[in-house]
Amino acid sequence: MAKFCSLFSGSSGNCTFIESGGTGVLIDAGVSAKAIGKALEDIGSGFEKIAAVFVTHEHSDHIKGLPLLANRLKIPIFANAGTIEGILHECKTICESSLFELPTGASVDIANMNICSFETSHDSRESVGYRIHTSDGRRIAVATDLGFISDTVLFGITDCELIMIESNHDIDMLKNGSYPYFLKQRILSQRGHLSNDDCAATLIKLMEGGTKHFVLAHLSKDNNLPELALSTAMGVLHSSGLQQGSDYTIEAAPRFGPGKLYSF
Repeated sequence: MAKFCSLFSGSSGNCTFIESGGTGVLIDAGVSAKAIGKALEDIGSGFEKIAAVFVTHEHSDHIKGLPLLANRLKIPIFANAGTIEGILHECKTICESSLFELPTGASVDIANMNICSFETSHDSRESVGYRIHTSDGRRIAVATDLGFISDTVLFGITDCELIMIESNHDIDMLKNGSYPYFLKQRILSQRGHLSNDDCAATLIKLMEGGTKHFVLAHLSKDNNLPELALSTAMGVLHSSGLQQGSDYTIEAAPRFGPGKLYSF
């Protein structure tokens, strides 16, 4: 049986739990180790079940908890060369021997899963998403911090049963909001973040590939609302004749604390 749960999602910190056969991994660790431990307890798990952490990129909301996880709990950290370089720059105290290189596009077998990375477009050194194949044939993908959906990203997440995908901002809220011009341009760029509209348009393609469960992730605190992200996505799906519950499930990942625990 596979399990999936978003533990934290957003610019305040990101961490996702995936389990297969009783052993799990984390995608990112962007909050304190204490907060991650509490969230794991809340879903009936714990650090003793975590075999590794896989990092998407080196921004602080994805790596904050790494030093304690690596140094004290001795959990191995996997990332590509660019991200490892960024981690070492940002986390001065982290034990370098706990960092293991997983080149972009390569895969590793760990915790009853095969985990493969794919290139994403974001303003970091070498950002990636992850595609996970569990030992019982389940396929899960995590793709956040996306400037746009490239062919590489689409290939990486297509035909996965459950997909965590960014739905960061409402374009009108962002354009009319209080952010300075340069920051608005950064978010809207192809190395920024994915809008609700672009996310929703992608969901149709993903459903054609067999996806049944969507987790909308990395919602902006200032330029989005969970209700707005969901209504945008569900409106596009409904216009294509697809019904929530019977054809798909969808949730907006909570900013603080675990979302829905999926077992399938």
